[in-house]
Amino acid sequence: MVEKNADRLNYWVRAAMIGAIYVVLTLLFAPISYGVIQVRVSEMLMVLPYFTGAAVPGLFVGAMIANIFGGYGMLDIVFGSLATLISAHLVTKIENKYLVPLPPVIINALIVGKILSVVLEMPFYLTATWVGVGQVVACYGFGLPLLLFLEKRRHIFN
Repeated sequence: MVEKNADRLNYWVRAAMIGAIYVVLTLLFAPISYGVIQVRVSEMLMVLPYFTGAAVPGLFVGAMIANIFGGYGMLDIVFGSLATLISAHLVTKIENKYLVPLPPVIINALIVGKILSVVLEMPFYLTATWVGVGQVVACYGFGLPLLLFLEKRRHIFN
């Protein structure tokens, strides 16, 4: 029973740490974290569910908190965060490490692209394209190297 509680606590501490890092990175790079043309550097953390399920709730809550500061209202806070939750869950299902960054790219391009097209009254194809390009930079440009680095240190997730 004590070991089970310790495992549960470890899970939630990891989730909280990942969420906190997501928020800090988003706010640290705030000028490029929000808007139609964005590279949310914190999205590189979307590779973490490949290693630990604790990243799923951590990234979800982290995105929710970060989206509060984005200025796009409840639509972004709710649906932008759900995009992160869906993406993180899908990442847990992927076995090919080179495909791990793909769900956040596609899901965010579609969902965040739609949110921004509604909120900013811009064409969806434009907002989805720009968000998608930013996601490619964050998830493949930063996230994939992070995944490859962490893969060699997988023991830290045990």
